[in-house]
Amino acid sequence: MMFTPLLDGLLISVLPVPLIGLIGRKVGHEEALVAAYITSVLAVSLLMIPLYYWETAWGKGTITTSPSPEGVSIKVDGLSIFVAMILFTVGMASSAFSAGEARGISPGGYYTIYLGMIASIVGVLFAESLFTFFIFWEAMCLCSYALVAFRRERPEPIEAGYKYLLMSSAGAIIILFAFSLLYGLTGTLSIPHLAAGLAEAGGDPIVQISLLMMIVGFGIQAGMAPFHTWLPDAHMAAPSPISAILSGVVVKIGIYGLIRLLLTVFLPEQNAWQTVLATFAVLTMFLGNLSALFQDDLKRLLAYSTVANTGYVLLGLAFGSQRALAGSLFQMMNHALIKALLFLCAGAFLHSAGTRSLSEIAGIRRTMPVTSLAFAVGSLALATFPGLNMFWSELMIITAGIESGMTILSLLMILNLALSAAYALRMIYTVTVMKATSKSRKASEAPAIMLLPILSLATISVMIGVYPSPLISLTESTAASFNL
Repeated sequence: MMFTPLLDGLLISVLPVPLIGLIGRKVGHEEALVAAYITSVLAVSLLMIPLYYWETAWGKGTITTSPSPEGVSIKVDGLSIFVAMILFTVGMASSAFSAGEARGISPGGYYTIYLGMIASIVGVLFAESLFTFFIFWEAMCLCSYALVAFRRERPEPIEAGYKYLLMSSAGAIIILFAFSLLYGLTGTLSIPHLAAGLAEAGGDPIVQISLLMMIVGFGIQAGMAPFHTWLPDAHMAAPSPISAILSGVVVKIGIYGLIRLLLTVFLPEQNAWQTVLATFAVLTMFLGNLSALFQDDLKRLLAYSTVANTGYVLLGLAFGSQRALAGSLFQMMNHALIKALLFLCAGAFLHSAGTRSLSEIAGIRRTMPVTSLAFAVGSLALATFPGLNMFWSELMIITAGIESGMTILSLLMILNLALSAAYALRMIYTVTVMKATSKSRKASEAPAIMLLPILSLATISVMIGVYPSPLISLTESTAASFNL
């Protein structure tokens, strides 16, 4: 079986990390942790290899390599590179933060699973066939489960990991059954060839059944309501850098699956998937935001906010225009940056103050001013503050809905943005204005290895907010490759 140099490099880079963990028993935990981090940085940096294909992917559409009779093949196009950019940015930040937070764990085991998850996500992004897609999808889910439950000495991660394993397995089974139906109907595993096969199938009810199953299967991974129940527990129990990459990337891969297959295989004029998706989107927005309003656990609050964001992105897909798709893609990137930033800030608060409770870190800006400033930037972006990155992507989705004649749905999104602003402003007020608690007074600023990724994400988010034009053009170019 052949892979691209990118996948070869990532898979090979996973192998030395357990050896570094064994060496750590001889040279000490700190040295092993640094060595594992260096290996991680080198491996995640290989994600830049797709940029080699950048011009070709947008100029010629796709690059397909390594075809084989078994249906294993890799495809590089604008959408896969765009999501790989998100993975690279959030993956680097989470990896750096892990080096500061990961105390009392085996760096070899942690980084091996971490890199396995990164490699699996890359495989999903560049899969040209359903077979390749599903193999890497399963590997991604298993690695994510292991990272959620990594602190197995505590009951909370074990319970959350078990719940995630059950839900992701259910989603994978549904996806596999949908793939089986499509293969039986068309006789092909190639994603580009499926559309032609389904067009010949006409109004076969199997097409509609497989469509609904894919929306549910991918929706489970994306945190779509009412299948989102795993997400708050997993984000709350996982190490903070893993929460960041779960919310910033892994959840987005569920949305990527919907974009890749719905817009490539199931054409809107042939199938009523837009109505189904809009219904799920509205339910997801309201359930996520209303649940977040009443949370005191900071990581659980941020997790419910991620559920709501899934609703925003799905609504953009449901609008069914190129501008709406561009807005959804831009929102995926902006939310990944902001939510990774906020989860890393929550991890820094937990590291210094020893609590996830928002009320118990009240007034912590006095002892953690830099982290609190970055946290305020992320919270303002979450509140759709004009001039920050999420404002532009959410504006694109809303205006696209109005242009598509779906004004009521756009108004419902505006209402939900007001709800998210309410809890985002509460977070800022609690951290920066309220009287300091005893735990806040005892806290100290996060170490440099934690502050570096936090400040990097905050800076990138502000820069995008100030000058969004290049990324808007990029998302519009990506959306233009789909026939909408």
